[in-house]
Amino acid sequence: MLKRWLAAFLLTQLVEVPIYGIALRGRLLIAFGASTITHPIVWFVIQPLWPGRFYQGVLVAEAFAISVEAIYLQRTGRVRRAWLWSLGANAASVGVSIVTRALFNWP
Repeated sequence: MLKRWLAAFLLTQLVEVPIYGIALRGRLLIAFGASTITHPIVWFVIQPLWPGRFYQGVLVAEAFAISVEAIYLQRTGRVRRAWLWSLGANAASVGVSIVTRALFNWP
């Protein structure tokens, strides 16, 4: 399970860091921090404990990630339209994950 999480985390970072890097004008360490805060909580807390259907859990987890990452961007990077950047970055990483899972069964 830890290997699978690490693969998903790396994929998330590959997708989200460049997007957040644009919003943060190149401050990649802050960009890396956004998903670093939320990804373990989504993976190890929300999804396993969610009592409903899988996709409902994904929606709850992504709503959490978008919200926390937007607040993080506002506070640490003073990003304008942080909610839109967060929504875009998370939508992109979920989309890429769906595609890589369908095509390669990874992560």
